[in-house]
Amino acid sequence: MKKYLVIGNPIEHSLSPKLHNYWFEKNNIDANYDRKKIDKSEIPGIISEIREDKLDGINVTVPFKSDVIPFLDTLSKESQITQSVNTIYKQDKKLIGHNTDIKGFELSLKEIQFNLENKTIFILGAGGVVPSIIYALEKIGTSKIIVSNRTKQKTENLKKYFSNVSVVDWGDQPEFDMIINATSLGLNKEDNIGLNFKNINKKKLFYDVIYNPRETNFLRTGKNLGCQVSNGKMMFIYQALEAFKLWHKVEPEINEELKKLLDL
Repeated sequence: MKKYLVIGNPIEHSLSPKLHNYWFEKNNIDANYDRKKIDKSEIPGIISEIREDKLDGINVTVPFKSDVIPFLDTLSKESQITQSVNTIYKQDKKLIGHNTDIKGFELSLKEIQFNLENKTIFILGAGGVVPSIIYALEKIGTSKIIVSNRTKQKTENLKKYFSNVSVVDWGDQPEFDMIINATSLGLNKEDNIGLNFKNINKKKLFYDVIYNPRETNFLRTGKNLGCQVSNGKMMFIYQALEAFKLWHKVEPEINEELKKLLDL
């Protein structure tokens, strides 16, 4: 039996095992997928398990998407540009790091049908999936990307890879067409972003990369304002689909049964 794992901290909210194990069953693949909460110090040991064929693949989530890079042999073009890895596998005895978050975000936007060409995007957060989101937005052709993070140094680091990104202080609220919560604020229902959205119009899109819980305070705020809202469920499904294809050379089906399975 093949073995797969998602690593992160926190990890309890991850639905990756439920999703991948569902696809294993539907595609008659003899494999198991589990999740593991780790500390940064455990990364070398976990990754060496792929080298030793004890594991067949790893997904990486917050906050380790860049921390795993020094322990890999090769990075895909997407991972090189974003310095972010969420999928690891072995090929020709080499450990390869890939980024399926970019494709996952792109495909989720197509499903929402929100036209982002020449629009201004405001991103809250600078770690984890943010480089992937910026890369995807630049490909789409948005006119302006603004980033704010509680630790400003992280946003300045982003500018090393994405020179066109603008940075504002945490708590500042520029004009935007789409606002993305890419922080962990929302994993707890009591969390509050702390911005004042009272005077914005209803044509905005509130997008939260968090998918569990399904409706964060951030999305609830957007809905109460009459704006379009979307959580990260479809991004999560599509990035998983890309990883699944990479590992198994099979394209799994995204159907209503699956979507209901992941509804909380």
